[in-house]
Amino acid sequence: MSDQKHSLEERLKAHPHLKQRIEKLLEIVEDASGDIDKADEAEQRVIEELQRLGNEVLHDWAQHKETVKVNEYNQSNDKSKRHGKKK
Repeated sequence: MSDQKHSLEERLKAHPHLKQRIEKLLEIVEDASGDIDKADEAEQRVIEELQRLGNEVLHDWAQHKETVKVNEYNQSNDKSKRHGKKK
């Protein structure tokens, strides 16, 4: 994987919404808002954030996969490109 050569911060810059989710998880750990008093509350917030994170990760994966497949198809099927109207 070529992504391994880049730092986590550099990779997250390419996916700002994922970076935002990670920051929200850190806010929960640090109790940044100061309104989490019980472990049950923290657990519920973590679960909700992880579900959102999972959905966004799968969405990004699907978009990336589709782009890769379309590009592969276009490169391997140059004849399938239309060059104008047949006469």
